[in-house]
Amino acid sequence: MLRVGVLFGGRSGEHDVSLCSAASVVSALDPAKYEVIAIGIDREGKWYVQDRPVIVDDKDFGRVLKMETKGAWRVNHFEAGNILELHDIDSGRKVRVDLIFPSVHGTYCEDGTLQGLLDLAMVPYVGADTIGSSIGIDKDVAKRLLRDGGIPVVPWETVVIDDWERDRVAILEAIRQRLALPLFVKPARTGSSVGVKKVGDHGGLAAAMDYAFQFDGKVLVETGIDAREIECSVLGNNDPKASVPGEVIPSHEFYSYESKYIDPEGARLVIPAPLEAGVADAIRETAVRGYRCLCCSGMARVDFLLDRSSGNFYLNEINTLPGFTSISMYPKLWAHSGIEYSELLDILIGLALERHRARMKIRTDR
Repeated sequence: MLRVGVLFGGRSGEHDVSLCSAASVVSALDPAKYEVIAIGIDREGKWYVQDRPVIVDDKDFGRVLKMETKGAWRVNHFEAGNILELHDIDSGRKVRVDLIFPSVHGTYCEDGTLQGLLDLAMVPYVGADTIGSSIGIDKDVAKRLLRDGGIPVVPWETVVIDDWERDRVAILEAIRQRLALPLFVKPARTGSSVGVKKVGDHGGLAAAMDYAFQFDGKVLVETGIDAREIECSVLGNNDPKASVPGEVIPSHEFYSYESKYIDPEGARLVIPAPLEAGVADAIRETAVRGYRCLCCSGMARVDFLLDRSSGNFYLNEINTLPGFTSISMYPKLWAHSGIEYSELLDILIGLALERHRARMKIRTDR
């Protein structure tokens, strides 16, 4: 039986969201196929193997995977080939897993850091690899690659913290000259709308920038457009496929962290999105193109903005480890496309093993 380590928590602003995703994954993995081992990462980055997966109620997120922080666990990949071993030096207990299913989000989780560790360990894992993860998390790098690949993106400016601290007045003036209001200010390398502010006038821009810089040393300022928010799920390695598109209709001013996770009435999901057939097909085709352009594999949710006036659409972001709760858009889109949640987990694990087998065939000697 395949031993699947479900990794949850993490050292990021999306720690709490991860506990919710992990609860859904653990509940849906078939016990006849997999031995599930829950592995929590606390906010300091320490790993803890759980005695058994325990799901509890949470006032904000409904059902979450409980994290026990017992023991002094060390991660070791040298004991056996292609297996991750975790060793509790307090008790002497050793646990081995054959594959990692990351139910984690944000910094140090989906930015290539974790994936690089697992690549070094030669352990298969679900989701994008190191390069796809590091590109996907960086909105600035992703936008430049998409633009150069002929995929439409909204106008933006990128600001790094050193330049901001050196001459914020000049930066504010440059943004005023180059971008039309309203503006969205975003940390470049976070997800779940953490650190994002909408700015309706230039007087509020500096405060929004200061806020975003609390979460990252690189910040994007984007032109806001009056747009519908359309999302598409993509699945696959070398031959990716796109789901039907869905639409997010937020009840807040925009699809913020609160509207995604805290407010039960924060957004309405419409699946499939009410689009003309030609527009829906173009969005699905562009989702796959964007997925390939950013070197993704395994899975990603691809988010679009559809301009209400012009009818043009823009690829907004790619999320390589999307929310995976039972009500999250990624699995819901696939359910509407004919792949139910448990089957989707099986496919993702199969894709991880497929990519791992291909990687193991690559020569590392001369």
